[in-house]
Amino acid sequence: MDPKDSRFSTQISHLALDIGGTLIKLVYFSPNGDNCEDGSIVVGNNGCSVVQGRLCFAKFETRKIDDCLDFIRLNILQHSGVQHARDKFSVKATGGGAFKFADLFKEKLGIVFDKEDEMHSLVCGVNFLLKTVPREAFTYLDGQKEFVQIDHNDLYPYLLVNIGSGVSMIKVDGDGKYERISGTSLGGGTFLGLGKLLTKCKSFDELLELSHQGNNRVIDMLVGDIYGGTDYSKIGLSSTAIASSFGKAISDGKELEDYQPEDVARSLLRMISNNIGQIAYLNALRFGLKRIFFGGFFIRGLEYTMDTISVAVHFWSRGEAKAMFLRHEGFLGALGAFTSYKDQSHSTDLKPHHHTVERAVVKCSDDDSFRHIPVTANVNDGEAIECSINLV
Repeated sequence: MDPKDSRFSTQISHLALDIGGTLIKLVYFSPNGDNCEDGSIVVGNNGCSVVQGRLCFAKFETRKIDDCLDFIRLNILQHSGVQHARDKFSVKATGGGAFKFADLFKEKLGIVFDKEDEMHSLVCGVNFLLKTVPREAFTYLDGQKEFVQIDHNDLYPYLLVNIGSGVSMIKVDGDGKYERISGTSLGGGTFLGLGKLLTKCKSFDELLELSHQGNNRVIDMLVGDIYGGTDYSKIGLSSTAIASSFGKAISDGKELEDYQPEDVARSLLRMISNNIGQIAYLNALRFGLKRIFFGGFFIRGLEYTMDTISVAVHFWSRGEAKAMFLRHEGFLGALGAFTSYKDQSHSTDLKPHHHTVERAVVKCSDDDSFRHIPVTANVNDGEAIECSINLV
């Protein structure tokens, strides 16, 4: 990415970061410059100035953290009057990287992290989206996407499954009331790590793109492979159900190079998605939870991944539970950290504006089809949220 890209000539501010083991996620406020250079400013009912604009989103690979530093330096700090690292600039940050890279950000940019708890930020981010952004949650099963109407009076309890490098499963009982009840080490980091070892892919998006072209049945052992092409109907298993991920590699007499990398990627994606869906439902069953929201950058709005998770939840729950997904799935922690600014008297109060959601680069089409920008594009990945903030 060119940090001087003209797309970022508009003033942006109020930055929050979620620094994970694989990706750095940013949320920042950009005043709406359609009518004037510095954004549209009106006076709120409480006597405070209100700046209207958009919450925008960006992501960077953690291993390319210098790209993130350059973006912040050229597009955020300069607009905030910070010219040198000795000028201290406080920023909300969450995730393990808020601790690991605190000295780096302070040394290179003069940024001092105001750290927010990771689990707390995740929950705050989801609650903000579900209560504020219309058409945020949806189901996806058998190729059908349906938005879910959220009743704010009947939101809790629910299970949040956040799929990052690893997976955390959090039971949410209300604002500020949550408990991490389970998780698994088999998550997005596993997919990328094994994928890099088994294929020649170098990035998450490259591996996902490769998986689109693959056929997992070449490598996975299906129920039909064991039962001569028939279902095992007595226990509800169809002939196409996976009996063993990568199971055909046992008897095929082939080496890794004999398999197509796209088939390997597809099988790997299917294996991890199935596993997460099953564990999620079992934890929901354990606590009697009917709502299961899946988030994290592992999903990326990928239809195949969502369908796999949904099928797993549907199968194990016998249709009683549904997997639900979020349009801003990858930025939950960063959004939660951003909303924590409202708790400080010297900062901002976040409010929805016109409840409008649109793409930062390209507006949503009428059919709300997904358009995801790869990691190499870095910025404006996802959907900007039109909003207003109170200046106090």
